[in-house]
Amino acid sequence: MIKVTRLNESELVINADLIEFVEAIPETIISLTTGKKIMIKETVDDIIGRVAEFKRRSGIRIKSPDTQPEPNGS
Repeated sequence: MIKVTRLNESELVINADLIEFVEAIPETIISLTTGKKIMIKETVDDIIGRVAEFKRRSGIRIKSPDTQPEPNGS
């Protein structure tokens, strides 16, 4: 879960696993896999950082796109 701020200053906690994509047009909009869209004050980079931190705290390993597979196939 990550905490975000709506444009009216109210705080909202969303399930980071439901984020489908984040865009800035110019406000930041989070689109969820449920079809809901949430307009927030944070930047796209803020959301990326919060999701990454949430995944780290949850013990979920995030592979970078340039990570090579282990020699044993893992």
